[in-house]
Amino acid sequence: MDLDLLRQERKKWLTWKNIAPYQEAIKALPSYDEVTISLGDKVEIKIPNLTINQTEEIEQAALLMKPWRKGPFQINEMFIDSEWQSHIKYNLLEPHFNLKDKIVGDIGCNNGYYLFRMLSHNPKKLIGFDPSAIYYSQFQYINHFVKSEIIYELLGVEHVEFYEHKFDVLFCLGVLYHRSDPVAMLKSLCKGLHKGGELILDTFMIDGEDEICLTPKERYSKIPNIYFIPTIPALINWCKRAGFESVEVLETMVTKHHEQRKTKWIDTQSLEDFLDPNDKTKTVEGYPAPKRVYIKAMKLL
Repeated sequence: MDLDLLRQERKKWLTWKNIAPYQEAIKALPSYDEVTISLGDKVEIKIPNLTINQTEEIEQAALLMKPWRKGPFQINEMFIDSEWQSHIKYNLLEPHFNLKDKIVGDIGCNNGYYLFRMLSHNPKKLIGFDPSAIYYSQFQYINHFVKSEIIYELLGVEHVEFYEHKFDVLFCLGVLYHRSDPVAMLKSLCKGLHKGGELILDTFMIDGEDEICLTPKERYSKIPNIYFIPTIPALINWCKRAGFESVEVLETMVTKHHEQRKTKWIDTQSLEDFLDPNDKTKTVEGYPAPKRVYIKAMKLL
């Protein structure tokens, strides 16, 4: 697979009429000296001595790029209150990984929130994969201030096994249920890892001890491209069929309104609209409400 040719083709996405204004807004941002970055629950950027015009320019560029799904971010007084409070997931996973001096990939990285947080662990290299020109633009916007060496590829999970090098750790958060062949996806991730490498993954799950999965008829929680939602035993079987030797369940968690909710930064529906108004344990379609399982899987030595 010629990834360089694919990269050239996908760079053209940035010229689309709905994306070009984002790129122009980013290019119009002046450079700033003495920027202070804090990588806590919110990725916070402090820029001293901004003029009123510069402050407005920064805010208007951010508002232009809605919806902001992952975050939060803060630039001086402007708080980008993203739909997902992504620090909840990150803080849950952080005790379970060691990234120091490792080559790390985040598959489906969105705007790079998790990648920015990972900078504090001093990895050897950070690479994000996401075939979304909108999220790529949001990443560029934040990285304009952070000035990190994170690499963002407009590529998908299907390209990981063909990448120029292997990874020590791969993150794949909230992607598996979007794939019509989850075992094939897990095989691609496994092939993208060094021997002994680790995959940290989360996906929707259903309760049960049987090795089965839910296959929604049309939509799940109003999302059209959800294919399979496994029990934990079924997910473990998928991982082992894909080539992973050991699978550790780190946590399970029902998605709550404090983690996913509507804000002025998305202008679309969110979790409260996806659940049965009379029974919050069910989706509007009558399926079990969203619950996630977090796992760590190791590739065969």
